[in-house]
Amino acid sequence: MYKVDELFPKDNCKSRSEYIEKAIHFYSGYITSGENNKYLPSAITSTLSGIVESSENRIARLLFKLAVEMSMMMNVLASTVEIDETLLQKLRGKCINDVKKTIGSVTFEEAVKYQKGK
Repeated sequence: MYKVDELFPKDNCKSRSEYIEKAIHFYSGYITSGENNKYLPSAITSTLSGIVESSENRIARLLFKLAVEMSMMMNVLASTVEIDETLLQKLRGKCINDVKKTIGSVTFEEAVKYQKGK
């Protein structure tokens, strides 16, 4: 049971029972794989789906945190900077073009150069 306690969190299982159930399912598939060659591809698909889902959830959480930080930064800047609507719209258009051209890798240094007119 020590091994089960050690491994079930690594397999994204919520309990020992879930881990044991998955192990039985896998072993049963392994035993019958001589009869049914479709098991291995479904086992691989299931494993990959779990990995993708886990990665997807992590990326979604990180994007949410990033959006919160950006919102905080924008609100702090907006409270300290006077800027008219026309200039703001022009800047938005420039920023959209910059992001499209660089595929999202705009540097702070490039923004400083633009703001200083270089």
